[in-house]
Amino acid sequence: MAEATATKEKPAAAEETQDLTDGFHLVIDALKLNGLNTIYGVPGIPITDFGRMAQAAGIRVLSFRHEQNAGYAASIAGYLTKSPGICLTVSAPGFLNGLTALAHATTNCFPMILISGSSEREIVDLQQGDYEEMDQLAIAKPLCKAAYRVLHAQDIGIGLARAIRAAVSGRPGGVYLDLPAKLFGQVMDAEAGKKSLVKVIDAAPAQIPAPEAVKRALDVLRNAKRPLIVLGKGAAYAQADDAIRTFVEKSGVPFLPMSMAKGLLPDTHPQCAGAARSTVLKDSDVVMMIGARLNWLLSHGKGKTWGEAPKKFIQIDIEPKEMDSNVEIAAPVVGDIGSCLSALLAAMGGNWPGAPADWTGSIAKKRDENVAKMAPRFMSNAAPMDYYGALGVLRTVIKERPDAILVNEGANTLDLARGAVDLYNPRKRIDVGTWGVMGIGMGYAIGAAVETGKPVLAIEGDSAFGFSGMEVETICRYKLPVCIVIFNNDGIYRGTDVNKSGGVDPATTVFVKGARYDKMMEAFGGVGVNATSPDELRRAVNEAMDSGKPTLINAVIDPASGSESGRIGNLNPQSALKKK
Repeated sequence: MAEATATKEKPAAAEETQDLTDGFHLVIDALKLNGLNTIYGVPGIPITDFGRMAQAAGIRVLSFRHEQNAGYAASIAGYLTKSPGICLTVSAPGFLNGLTALAHATTNCFPMILISGSSEREIVDLQQGDYEEMDQLAIAKPLCKAAYRVLHAQDIGIGLARAIRAAVSGRPGGVYLDLPAKLFGQVMDAEAGKKSLVKVIDAAPAQIPAPEAVKRALDVLRNAKRPLIVLGKGAAYAQADDAIRTFVEKSGVPFLPMSMAKGLLPDTHPQCAGAARSTVLKDSDVVMMIGARLNWLLSHGKGKTWGEAPKKFIQIDIEPKEMDSNVEIAAPVVGDIGSCLSALLAAMGGNWPGAPADWTGSIAKKRDENVAKMAPRFMSNAAPMDYYGALGVLRTVIKERPDAILVNEGANTLDLARGAVDLYNPRKRIDVGTWGVMGIGMGYAIGAAVETGKPVLAIEGDSAFGFSGMEVETICRYKLPVCIVIFNNDGIYRGTDVNKSGGVDPATTVFVKGARYDKMMEAFGGVGVNATSPDELRRAVNEAMDSGKPTLINAVIDPASGSESGRIGNLNPQSALKKK
């Protein structure tokens, strides 16, 4: 026995502990590797710990009160930076809340990635009734540009890389990335995990237009008698500002900016035809679309808006399928806007003839007439205020602070502000975009403030503010330089409607009379002001913009001021009996 003890080998030294990582850390490391250092979302099962860990790892995580608003913040972050904004939500209802913003981002061509926790596949597929069980991937697919699910930790790097490329390449858009709860807890070797991550290279490569397409477009433009350039938000997104300005000025062609393209060239530029919009759309013979689509915002390129004069269209877009979507495009130019403008400039040579003087002169005359007609309305100091008196104050604020970012939504508040407030720099106006929906206000304001560090002026209709108003707490919590001005006329469109049944309920479009939205801001430690005249509004906005403190100004507007459905009343169906 003693001999056996003597000859027994000593136990081998314990192996060194293997370095491990898990799904939580791999997602965080993949985001950081690709420069995605800000997350907008709402914490909850199963992503609560992920948010904590991401924040601890140096990622800025901003928690919202509702996922839709977090999604809007992520989408506008994508628009402003050309890098996909990240929205993080819980499963099922949280995912559905974020899905509105994802679909909106896709429609507006904003790069965004919605990351949602989800139930396990084996339970979802058998419909066994898991907590917040939902086949989220199937629901997301038809509403976004691409959708992916990651089931294994070693695929996290590839999954995020594919989402990034899909979001920013070609025509940008929204991407859904589904991460089941079990994925976060999966463990693997740390070194193997590091090697599995992917740093995306050249995610949005240049797409060079065909030389013959460039020549065709310039031939059509050169022969125009009444040419017009329409700038869309795609042109603003491209950040090819110098090339766009050089092309417009070298061509001598009047330009019409769509709302989010305002400021690519100043609205006060001598070639700007914004104040003569109806005239140039109706009378032009050649229209060059740069990053703009002939959708409902431009009456689909036909009908009374465009008059009876025959039109030829030139369209620059990265998506070939966009061509001929509503009318025939005589000269399609397919490619990214920066490359297309560079090619056009190179092919123009040094002796471009410019637009005919009689055309540019007639536009200048019409523009000046319209500007002079509106000037007295913006100078009104009446109380209660109408829309024009209030907007006259805010147009001056933006003129004095051209680097501030303007967020705008509502019905009358949106429609009138679009034409009233001049912009001087690119990507300084963000609004409801292609769908024309309300609810983007506070999400966009937060995203813009976070991504740019610039002061934000949000001009909100009282109805529009209601969709995202609780995010004023988020603005106060993060101490963001956001000044919100609510045009409060006691209702939707107007606050004077009546219940025609004679019942005690208020009319469907009427809100609480004399509501004090400013008190909401005070409740969360921000600054609240009740402004009843243009002078009071001017003082309050200037103080807010100077201080950078979260501020909400309740701008009291005459309840009778406003019109049904703003300027798109034609889209509001009327009863056939009412017409008789």
